Amino acid sequence: EEIQRETAYPDGKVEKVLKNGCHLIFFPNGTWKKVGSDGKTVTITFFNGDVKQVMPDQTVIYYYADAKTTHTTYSDGLEVLQFSNGQIEKHYPNGKKEITFPDQTIKNLFTDGQEESIFPDGTIVRVQRDGSKTIEFNNGQRELHTSQFKRREYPDGTVKTVYMNGQQETKYVSGRVRVKDKDGNIIMDTKL
Repeated sequence: EEIQRETAYPDGKVEKVLKNGCHLIFFPNGTWKKVGSDGKTVTITFFNGDVKQVMPDQTVIYYYADAKTTHTTYSDGLEVLQFSNGQIEKHYPNGKKEITFPDQTIKNLFTDGQEESIFPDGTIVRVQRDGSKTIEFNNGQRELHTSQFKRREYPDGTVKTVYMNGQQETKYVSGRVRVKDKDGNIIMDTKL
């Protein structure tokens, strides 16, 4: 672009005003700033390679050169971080966080301490504040993990529970109940 005016300041800063209305400001440390002709679009390129852009809608896009990470802050408070490995984090104004990992697993961190992970195969893991965990598999099976037991529920209605002492209990849809001790020995079986 053609330069309309150029000013050198005593502190070493140089300002160039282009005919299209853009302002370019060059600082002695190598940082430079471009103010768009609209006066609202600002790009600062720092001496270390970082770049900060402020858009007319007040969206701020900051690129960290060393980490190859982009941090975008929208005017509504949403923050999005994009990492060089493909991971994307969204930080919502209400405190919720959503992380999309390179393998497309999505993890939601809720403000009440609960977590939810959705895996590419459709498996969903929910962790409550007390540490209990529910796993929903894409084959219809469901698992519940607590500090006292792990329970697996099958689509046919069968429920198998393994207690912390190693004892296992299987309840079948037919009403049959089979209990095994920690070594796998059957201690009760109500065959119907």
